[in-house]
Amino acid sequence: MTRALFIIDVQNDFTEGGALGVDGGAAVAAGVTEFLGRHRDDYSVVVASRDWHSSENDNGGHFAVGDMDPDFVNSWPPHCVEGTEGAEYHPALDTSLVDVHIRKGQGVPAYSIFEGTDDAGATVSELLTSRGITDVDVVGLATDYCVRASALDALEHGQHVRVLTDLVAGVAPESSEAALAELGHAGAVIAESGARTEREA
Repeated sequence: MTRALFIIDVQNDFTEGGALGVDGGAAVAAGVTEFLGRHRDDYSVVVASRDWHSSENDNGGHFAVGDMDPDFVNSWPPHCVEGTEGAEYHPALDTSLVDVHIRKGQGVPAYSIFEGTDDAGATVSELLTSRGITDVDVVGLATDYCVRASALDALEHGQHVRVLTDLVAGVAPESSEAALAELGHAGAVIAESGARTEREA
């Protein structure tokens, strides 16, 4: 078994005080660092994604600009703009533990880590295939949006997926619970980080 960890969008704009901050975002950043301090050897590769939106346009309608009001479904206030503090990883996340950095949403809407590329232009699908990854654990922000989309795409890729519920935080409790239920029905294991699965036993 070859396992990867996906750290989804643990960025300043998605944590408390950010443009789209979620409650518990900073705790997720610290929790992921603490978790990797104990379990880094469990993973063949650790992959972290970031929204990295263009500063020069509305990113394909993803940003509500001018007189437009965001609907918080398809359009959002500007966030995670390339080169800004809001786009940086939260300082509680120890990025020295990350092997591959993925940028997504460069001029277009993007929720899933699979919609981004690394610095060399490689896709996440290519990364998983080249490294023989069979299992993916997913943590990060936000449960009901980018975590959900990334985990669904990992399942579509044929991965055995586990979402670590104590290392995610969402925009709203109801939509986060619905996202976890959807992922469970789709085949993901929904469990806390301390739980062991049959594949690990």
